[in-house]
Amino acid sequence: MATPTQTITQTTATLVNHDLALRLIGEIEGLEERKASVDEGVNIAWLLFGASLVFFMQAGFAMLESGTVRTWNVTSILFKNTMDGVLSAALFWMCGWGFSYGTSNAETSFIGAGQFFLISASPSDTNLVSGGPDHAGWLFQWAFAATAATIVSGAVAERCRLGAYFVYTILLIAIIYPVVVHWGWSSCGWASAFNDGSKDCFKFGQLGVIDFAGSGVVHMTGGFSALAGSVMLGPRRGRLTGEDSPAELATGYRFEKGVADDQFNPHSIPQQALGVFILWFGWYGFNCVSTLAITGGAGAVAAKVAATTTMGAAMGGLGALIFNRILVAFKKRTTAYDISTLLNGILGGLVSITAGCAVVEPWAAVVIGIVGGMTYVGASAMLKGLEIDDPLDAFPVHGACGIWGVISVGIFANSQNVYRAYGTSLLRDGKYLDGFYDQADGGNQFDVQLLFALCVALWSFSASFITFYILSKLNLLRVSAADEERGLDAAEGMGAAYEMKQIMEKAFPEKNVASSSSSSSSSSLKKNKEAKEVKESV
Repeated sequence: MATPTQTITQTTATLVNHDLALRLIGEIEGLEERKASVDEGVNIAWLLFGASLVFFMQAGFAMLESGTVRTWNVTSILFKNTMDGVLSAALFWMCGWGFSYGTSNAETSFIGAGQFFLISASPSDTNLVSGGPDHAGWLFQWAFAATAATIVSGAVAERCRLGAYFVYTILLIAIIYPVVVHWGWSSCGWASAFNDGSKDCFKFGQLGVIDFAGSGVVHMTGGFSALAGSVMLGPRRGRLTGEDSPAELATGYRFEKGVADDQFNPHSIPQQALGVFILWFGWYGFNCVSTLAITGGAGAVAAKVAATTTMGAAMGGLGALIFNRILVAFKKRTTAYDISTLLNGILGGLVSITAGCAVVEPWAAVVIGIVGGMTYVGASAMLKGLEIDDPLDAFPVHGACGIWGVISVGIFANSQNVYRAYGTSLLRDGKYLDGFYDQADGGNQFDVQLLFALCVALWSFSASFITFYILSKLNLLRVSAADEERGLDAAEGMGAAYEMKQIMEKAFPEKNVASSSSSSSSSSLKKNKEAKEVKESV
């Protein structure tokens, strides 16, 4: 039996230990709160960093598109590229974000509702689906919306009225694109993997689409909208036109034949190359930061995404060159090693790997990239065969390669990668979503990917086609033949991007160059011919 002294000592020790334990528990809870606060700040910074990279891609698009069009349309295309950023910011603030991720009683599986004008947006909302804290998430998603809009501007370059540009851009950013975002990335979309059934929202089956960074949501939407615009506008004067061609039947336009194809070549290969390198650089923000966080295991996922993105881009360029060389062997192409084919092949590879960059192995990224490059070349040849004029090859790069990117997830994804990228959010009946490649469960994802790709293609093309059709019937879509010959820089009163008269006089002082770049296209072609003759004589 313990003495009174021993009892007092034991009781005192117990009280002291209890007090220390309470203090330790308090310290631990305080550390956890501070860690959560730090993690939130780091993740916000990660999203802001990614949004900056993705927005910088607009500079890449500007260089690529301005280098591809002819000199007398450069100012016009740069104006539209810049307005893509301006309009997309305003519209995504007003309604684009609300239709994409808004949650309210009016929200459905088809379209979101709520948080219009960013009202009621909580800065502390850390919902994974909404892209992290709302303001950072909004910025990141706005940069994606601007990308979708810019894709279309290249396809309709050199012959689309400025007013028509404003109309289709507004509809694309305000309605067409947000609907697809809601389908695939919201917590209520009918195809979304994040729709876990906790809301009263329709869900097609138990599985959801895996489109990690937007091969379908962003690129297919822009690509198929671009295809609709190219079809309804018809080809540029003298480009890919013959009697009763599909494009002419769709638009009612009839253009003369005989203009040399090389007259439509890119006017600045350096600008094209610089644009693609900027886009490749920005794509690391597009794909890697789609983890929406960098803390915990997200950093390792982002690193893997960077590796697969790199392989997809490189192999896309290689695949395009190889397939183009094969077509040359069969006399389908005239140039075996074409820089524009290489550059667009890189972009095609990037688009292709965007959907599955987090859920496939690096070796699969190699295959996806190669097939993506080949898909681009094949789709580009197909458009030319159908006499559909797409100056930037927007549909082959973003539409066709986007389809392949979405479908490839259903072939090469495996459950281990899905778990690392998505955690438990994609666990359904004890199984993770995977593709044909994963032998453990065997291809339960392919059908979902295919269905989503078909729905995005149908929605984007049909909604855009109706828009362009109405504009065409109202004679608001295409510029006049005279304005097209003058060039949109002059027709829209924007001024020439280059002072060609001064450039030519300095380069060839012995020649009298009498007209500037704002003259008609026939005069510009004559100047080019004179310059060529001078070069040959020198």
